[in-house]
Amino acid sequence: MERRELLKAALTLPLVPLLARTARALPASVAGALRARVRPGQLGWPAPAEWEALRRAVGGRLLQPVSPFAEGAPAAARAHALEQLRNPFALGDDPALTQTSGWADAWISQPSAYAVAAESAADVAAAVDFARRHRLRLVVKGGGHSYQGTSEAPDSLLIWPRHMNKVTLHEGFVPQGGAGKLAPQPAVSVQAGAMWIDVYHAVTTLGGRYVQGGGCTTVGVAGLVQSGGFGSFSKNFGTASANLLEAELVTADGAVLTVNAHSHPELFWSLKGGGGGSLGVVTRLTLRTFELPPFFGAVFGTIKASSDAAYRALVARAMVFYRDALFNRHWGEQMGFRPDNTLSIMMVFQGLTQAQAEQTWAPFFDWVRARGEYTFAEPPRTMAVPARHFWDADFYRQHAQQLMVPDDRPGTPDYHMVWAGNRGEVGWFIQAFQSAWLPDALLAPGRQAALADALFAASRRHGFELHFNKGMGGGEPEAIARTRDTAMNPQVTAAFALAICANGSDPAFPGMPGPRPDLAQARRTATAVERVMEALRTVAPDAGSYVSESDYFLRDWQHGFWGANYARLARAKRRYDPEGLFFVHHGVGSEGWSEDGFSHRAG
Repeated sequence: MERRELLKAALTLPLVPLLARTARALPASVAGALRARVRPGQLGWPAPAEWEALRRAVGGRLLQPVSPFAEGAPAAARAHALEQLRNPFALGDDPALTQTSGWADAWISQPSAYAVAAESAADVAAAVDFARRHRLRLVVKGGGHSYQGTSEAPDSLLIWPRHMNKVTLHEGFVPQGGAGKLAPQPAVSVQAGAMWIDVYHAVTTLGGRYVQGGGCTTVGVAGLVQSGGFGSFSKNFGTASANLLEAELVTADGAVLTVNAHSHPELFWSLKGGGGGSLGVVTRLTLRTFELPPFFGAVFGTIKASSDAAYRALVARAMVFYRDALFNRHWGEQMGFRPDNTLSIMMVFQGLTQAQAEQTWAPFFDWVRARGEYTFAEPPRTMAVPARHFWDADFYRQHAQQLMVPDDRPGTPDYHMVWAGNRGEVGWFIQAFQSAWLPDALLAPGRQAALADALFAASRRHGFELHFNKGMGGGEPEAIARTRDTAMNPQVTAAFALAICANGSDPAFPGMPGPRPDLAQARRTATAVERVMEALRTVAPDAGSYVSESDYFLRDWQHGFWGANYARLARAKRRYDPEGLFFVHHGVGSEGWSEDGFSHRAG
């Protein structure tokens, strides 16, 4: 920057806070310019001395993330990154990388200009204050799993709480302000950088209790709770957000608040499914825990039909069987529907023994075996494990090594393992992704034929899955009631499943060796996925979508993600972040900003 520009910056910086406070009273074009965020090299970008002051304020934990695939990166770093490309723990440990490498025609993973490796709420508050004063684009990366690209942004300041991962169990927790009003209950407090495997290890493997979290063990706790949060057993225990008792977060003014049903109740409600990154930076959450059932288990199998007509009959039979036998608090996970006339079964259960689960499925499998037009491409099998061992790394090493894959890097926790089935998503480049909640009214006898027709028609276009645990319909009444008291789209409480249609390709971080993503193929896939959802919406025309697993290009996202709750969320946004410091793609209040979050839209 030339000397004249430096002088302008020096004279202007002291006025920035005053101008920001008065921006809304100015003409729209002027106010928008004043609220725009700055990039490196632009007027107002912090000088080296200011970055150094931030470094001192956070105990030296200010980083400049550099991708191992960037031009000029050390060869050893690149080789190590390529070696660990399918290790989600390794990706999460690098502030320059994300668990998704991009989305066709939408975004590509790129590191922030600077990152604060936060170890306390004070570190987070310092970063928030700095970003607000200097009008910087602010990003938070917990687990880094965001499909929408909200875990990264070039030219931004990243808050990276990876090392804030303490997990504390409580025998009798009472939220602040609730003494004498609420009975103590078992709970767990989790810092924002923890992954779900950290929590499951502490609560279930060591503590012998259950906490409702995510299915993928490397997902960040804070991001999942703020988005709603489904796990395999949500129908019995509710969403993760429904079990939030208290949270600590840093708001846009740099204040560290403890929020719950008694303190800042509207902000607390908004955190329960209102989407991560829009209302503040969560630093700690406290979740209720539950008595652990004796067993968790799973049922697997794949059925092949010999013709389209036979497959249509199989789809119809599967939905009748689901309604009669599985539409309850015991069952979760998914069935997959494919254009090659196969039905895949990947279901889990809780609160049943293996014999009870086998007895439940026997009528359906007997029906299949009795008909010559069907064969088992994968023979059905049922397994059950003592629930305390469901996330027990030592148990899987001894009994089922193929189900979980460890983080084999030296010095890492021996309980850090990921389900083998989730490794295909590690670093993936998304071609298309859409979801829709299907109401449980479709399971009524008079609607089942139309549902089967829609599922069959959709399967002609592209493969898709019904995730039964991602809809609360048929679940435990108390869990449904808790979920109703969240910011999620109210449709979730009466949905029997979330339909998901998606596809992706190999990791494609900028600078990686090998071919670039095939965008033409990605666009063809996106068209096929759109046709799938069109078929499903013939029976669910107003279907909402789950914010964490949704279409980047969703048009009416406010209604899709939150329905009638969006107006309440918007009010909380205006109260706690009136200047729009916190921005994520399709987050609350993001309609006031450009797609990249740097320019404020007038009006």
